[in-house]
Amino acid sequence: MKRSEIDRAIRAAQDVLRAHDFMLPPFASWTPAQWRKAGPECSRIFDCRLGWDVSDFGVGDFDRLGAVLFTIRNGNLRTPGLGTPYAEKVIILTPNQRLPLHLHWSKTEDIINRGGGRLVMELYAVRDDDAVDRESPVTVYCDGREMSVRPGVPVVMNPGESMTLAPGMYHRFWADGAGGTLLAGEVSSVNDDETDNLFAEHVSRFAAVEEDVPAAFVLCNEYGSRMQNR
Repeated sequence: MKRSEIDRAIRAAQDVLRAHDFMLPPFASWTPAQWRKAGPECSRIFDCRLGWDVSDFGVGDFDRLGAVLFTIRNGNLRTPGLGTPYAEKVIILTPNQRLPLHLHWSKTEDIINRGGGRLVMELYAVRDDDAVDRESPVTVYCDGREMSVRPGVPVVMNPGESMTLAPGMYHRFWADGAGGTLLAGEVSSVNDDETDNLFAEHVSRFAAVEEDVPAAFVLCNEYGSRMQNR
């Protein structure tokens, strides 16, 4: 992705969040210069990868496959006791924009429609060889209510509705094209994007960035490189 595209996507996400009166912590607006001045008091932000996450998953078609995410709180699977024993994210998806099909081995998560549009979820079980099971039904909980879902059959979630996804459950979700920009939430056990994602599509978790303009924001996977020259 071009840096200009990433910055533009974050600014658009900020507009959506303001429209929903969803406020982020102050560091959400920090510039690269402010991040370079950050000291050890910000180590939890760095080590738990709090902050902005914008990805086209290496496909190069952000309007179709991609998302803007912001991790508000998190822990660290490799360092027990660091951060919080749970994670919270907000996810912004434009109409028809989706996440790739994937599962988590460790993370249990609630995906929540916070408003702005309809969220559509697609689910599959996992086979013994880790491939997608396209035959078996999937049991999930929607706002505490048990449901059996046929594999690949879209489940529509209206604003306020949520779904609990257990580890080992393939899923992808998107914003219904009939609605507006979707504000989704994620509340989960600790999130680790380095080790706890298995994708069923040929994608990469983080975007390769083309620096066509000076960065206006720092992404959560860039803290190390952005801190080197402080």
